[in-house]
Amino acid sequence: MLWFLSAVFFLFVLSGAALCRHALYGRRQTVPESVAWANEHVPFLPDIGALEPVDLTGAEDHPLHGYFLRCGRDAKGCVIITHGYTDTHIGALKYAKVYLDMGYDCLVYDLRGHGDNPREACTYSVRESADLEAIIRFVRERTSVVGLHGESLGAATTAAVMKYRPNVAFAVCDCGFCDIIPVFKNAMKAIHVPAFFVHAASLFSWLFHGVSFEEMRPLDALGPEVRVPMLFIHGENDTFISPEHSRRMHLTVPHSRMALIPGAGHAASVLTDFDGYARVVREFVADIENNAD
Repeated sequence: MLWFLSAVFFLFVLSGAALCRHALYGRRQTVPESVAWANEHVPFLPDIGALEPVDLTGAEDHPLHGYFLRCGRDAKGCVIITHGYTDTHIGALKYAKVYLDMGYDCLVYDLRGHGDNPREACTYSVRESADLEAIIRFVRERTSVVGLHGESLGAATTAAVMKYRPNVAFAVCDCGFCDIIPVFKNAMKAIHVPAFFVHAASLFSWLFHGVSFEEMRPLDALGPEVRVPMLFIHGENDTFISPEHSRRMHLTVPHSRMALIPGAGHAASVLTDFDGYARVVREFVADIENNAD
């Protein structure tokens, strides 16, 4: 019996540690890989050569790489676009045309541990949202109107930053998760691995990185006290992060809307129906602009 219990404990430790490392340090794209993918898949990609590098500082003076993209005229403000897990700032550019056409400059950046930043653990919106809050303050020093747009992890980060009560005009969250644990459990189920190993990995995440999976829950940053107008977008056919995640977040925020994009999978809404996607965002932002007058 002692031998059996020892084997079970060893399996728990080994599997938990391995899953934790895979979840927090999964392979990230390089910037050249992101450029190649975007050039092949995004017909409305802005001119990458027009990006203006800017050194950003995240939480606790954490250095981050960022880039401004100008709309070419007197801008109404600036939209900070946050990319998804494993991606780089290049992945955020597929949303830029929507805002550039409306007269907004854009700021894209590499999340900590991604792109040109030093490799480190992803905390699935916890430290990332603290970084975003610092970036918002940086942009607010340069323009009076700041908007937010995020994809997947970037959407979760955009939702989670609401706990800091940021001074922003609006926020768009595309296919974000409200709680990372169900996403991890769904992934485990797909490869026939017992879901309880997610909790083992959470323990190791807390031990080694100071953040458990239970804390990676953007839903906790939302509620009736959030006054920022929010738009939740989700692909109707997203099987990786269910649209229910966006629906749950939408229902907690009074000043919010939700839009499902038919036929779109995960992080593919803007590629599936660019015109429809742009229309939803344009109408949302236009209503905010009109109410501000």
